[in-house]
Amino acid sequence: MKLRYLAHSAFLLTTSKGTRIITDPYEAGSYGGAVGYRPIEEEADAITVSHDHPDHCHVCQKHREAKLIEAPGEHRVAEVEIRGVPTYHDQAGGQERGKNIMFVYQADGVRVCHCGDLGHVLDDKHVKELGPVDVLLLPVGGFYTIDAAEADQVIAKVKPRVAVPMHYKTEKLGFGIATVEPFVNGKNNVINIGESEVEIDAAKLARGPEVWVLRPCKL
Repeated sequence: MKLRYLAHSAFLLTTSKGTRIITDPYEAGSYGGAVGYRPIEEEADAITVSHDHPDHCHVCQKHREAKLIEAPGEHRVAEVEIRGVPTYHDQAGGQERGKNIMFVYQADGVRVCHCGDLGHVLDDKHVKELGPVDVLLLPVGGFYTIDAAEADQVIAKVKPRVAVPMHYKTEKLGFGIATVEPFVNGKNNVINIGESEVEIDAAKLARGPEVWVLRPCKL
């Protein structure tokens, strides 16, 4: 499976059979121009949406024919098995920012979990619902989501083999959140990929959690 970091919380997953899934597509220019990334124009067979905010749920005209998945439960797109696990966008049970869905994608012998705008540390029930996770895509910018310290707690609970940070401050994002640095600083297991895309091979993943930093390709 190939994983390409588009920007913000949007990734493109492409299986060995060519099935393409985009996670949490943002609306370029939304929030008064604060989301300054270039539009998402990649082809997709399916779109998964963690919650109904413009920086996570924009289905453009090009993707109108793609299967839209925006609910918890079991789903399938071609050979990809998808599980949606309900969580919250805040630490108050959704009372401040609403609900959030974490999605687990299984294909090519790999399980990838996208956290969406997770706003709290997971409890044991959530971890059990997710099941084993090879690659965890999680927000680290804080304020609207979990911050760097809370992201570390989520990693400790889920125990992925790889963690990939997302939803952090860049030169193209006007949100008042942290950059990726507070999350990676002081860690000795950080690998700066230096590219936007990486291939995930379950047989080659490390046992313990590594942190892979991908470069957003829509800057």
